Amino acid sequence: MPTFLALIAGAAAVAVLIWLRSRFFDFHGQSPEHYAGTEPRFDLREVFDGPLACEGVIYGPFGRVVSRFTAEMHGSWDGASGTLSEHFRYDSGATQERAWRLTLEEGGRIRAEADDLEGVGSGAQSGSAVRLQYRIRLPENAGGHVLDVTDWMYLVGDGRIINRSQFSKFGIRVAELVATMRKTTQ
Repeated sequence: MPTFLALIAGAAAVAVLIWLRSRFFDFHGQSPEHYAGTEPRFDLREVFDGPLACEGVIYGPFGRVVSRFTAEMHGSWDGASGTLSEHFRYDSGATQERAWRLTLEEGGRIRAEADDLEGVGSGAQSGSAVRLQYRIRLPENAGGHVLDVTDWMYLVGDGRIINRSQFSKFGIRVAELVATMRKTTQ
């Protein structure tokens, strides 16, 4: 019986260490405050104003690329409220139209809405970074699952945005997206 208890205690300790690593030292261990004062300053109204181009990949749960995409985006603002329209083309030939409705609130907080979200997303812009968190319902042809998403966007010196997003279900990461965005002229 002591061997069984030692096995259970060891498994519990490993589980706690994995949770601590993912909570404090991994993707979710960062917060917008970590980027306060960094340059260039990420202002959604400037960065997502006008036409943008996007290229990216989606990784599946085992770390392999499962999809590639390009997107044409267009942002427009009226004061603190903005819309970011997105037209995606996937390597499978599928296309997708989406539109974010974004509202900037006090202290750099962001309210994010879209037709495929469950509820309202929230986030913050701080220094050169933006974090958004939301629940998205995948299209029926992708299973129709509702996933928890954490989006991090980092503005780099040449005005490009590096976007890294993690998708999870029941706390288990099921996909990751890495993309770049840049302003274009049309």
